[in-house]
Amino acid sequence: MSARVVSLLPSATEIVAGIGAADRLVGRSHECDFPAGVERLPVLTRSKVRKEGGSAEIHRDVEAILERSLGVYHVDAELLRRLGPTHVVTQVQCDVCAVSLADVESALAGWVGGAPALLALAPFDLESVMRDVRAVGRFLDREREGDALAARMARELEAIRRAAQQPARRPTVGCIEWLAPLMAAGNWMPELVEIAGGTDLFGRPGEHSPWLEWDRLLAADPEVLVIIPCGFPIGRIGRDLHLLTRDPRWASLRAVAGGRVYAADGNQFFNRPGPRIVESARILAEILHPEAFAPDRAGSAWKRVGTGAAGTRPPRGSGSPRHAGPR
Repeated sequence: MSARVVSLLPSATEIVAGIGAADRLVGRSHECDFPAGVERLPVLTRSKVRKEGGSAEIHRDVEAILERSLGVYHVDAELLRRLGPTHVVTQVQCDVCAVSLADVESALAGWVGGAPALLALAPFDLESVMRDVRAVGRFLDREREGDALAARMARELEAIRRAAQQPARRPTVGCIEWLAPLMAAGNWMPELVEIAGGTDLFGRPGEHSPWLEWDRLLAADPEVLVIIPCGFPIGRIGRDLHLLTRDPRWASLRAVAGGRVYAADGNQFFNRPGPRIVESARILAEILHPEAFAPDRAGSAWKRVGTGAAGTRPPRGSGSPRHAGPR
């Protein structure tokens, strides 16, 4: 009997496709939208948070839900049963960012016989991302394909690392994962910054993303700011940039004065610990070292944003974004 797979995590869906098992998918989460074609699958989840709100409103909604000891997501248990999956993939990394293991276990409660096998991914750093890729391969009886995908990702990341080491200088970098309140990026992001030839100032590999006080941001004064709000596509970021630029301290930052503030698509890349983590490293390399990396993904995956500081302009050779076409 062929596996019938439900993936409740975008990166897991991409891993399943990456090991050649996309045709085994029978259901997905509301956030699974890559590769092309998965959008036709039945949707099993929905968020209880009003996504149309701004960063501050979303944060307040999440806090209110968690204070009531409720899950942030709803899993359609009836549809899940009708689909009859043999395998379900979820995660235990963050209960706010995606459907949790508890959500799935609740939806499966009461099943008598024929309950699907359950795999919960736990991506906290690059090593565990690779481990999860291999785990999905074993889970779906495609161990060789999972091992091969993880090995290819590691080779491609190493190639970016080598190319990014050629420039003599490593700029200091602040990666912003949420705007109100401020949060820096943690988990695998500091490693991606290092691979791309930068020095991350706020995150620690393998640790959750930390809240970031303005005083700490000002004291560290990064040369480059990369804004990658969790779950925000690149076109959505501009709606909330005023949360940074309206603050009188914004203009005093070195990244702002130097015109080195960038928005990047966290939703499709940096927030997804799957095969496209390699593209995430490449995007960072294009931003940090335009002298070594052509801006192939500029415009589609990242762009320099207006700093809100009068008279600022990008430094020479900063890789000013231009539309690069489909990725």
